[in-house]
Amino acid sequence: MDPVPLAVVLLVDPRGWVLLQERDEGAPRAANQWGMVGGHVEDGEEFEPAAYRELLEETGVALPAGTLRLWQDAQFAYDDGFRGRYHLYAAGVDLTDADIVVGEGRQIVFVEPAVIPTLDLAESTRHFVPDFLASDLYRSFRRAS
Repeated sequence: MDPVPLAVVLLVDPRGWVLLQERDEGAPRAANQWGMVGGHVEDGEEFEPAAYRELLEETGVALPAGTLRLWQDAQFAYDDGFRGRYHLYAAGVDLTDADIVVGEGRQIVFVEPAVIPTLDLAESTRHFVPDFLASDLYRSFRRAS
């Protein structure tokens, strides 16, 4: 089976905190765990428009076209054999938790990077987010304190 196409978005606030979603018990994958915002690319849809659509559906945030930057195009396989082809997009934003409308899951909030490893993370989040936090792209979004 081909990898499932997935478009995910990592938003970074001025403090350098990353937007993550606490999924609920009804999530088809990684129920009750913390994950990245985003999801399946629909048939006939391209990855980038899917990222903007998923962001809007899950958070109520409508970013202008051209805001998101592709960070990675990578495949990842969960321990149960599920394989995804991830396009991971990122952007620095001047948003707070109050700007987020939770469209899916328990909560979607900006999380301090030092706290992220202490959360019960989805496998894909555990795989990708540490590399993102070590990337030049992530550092470019952080404002000097």
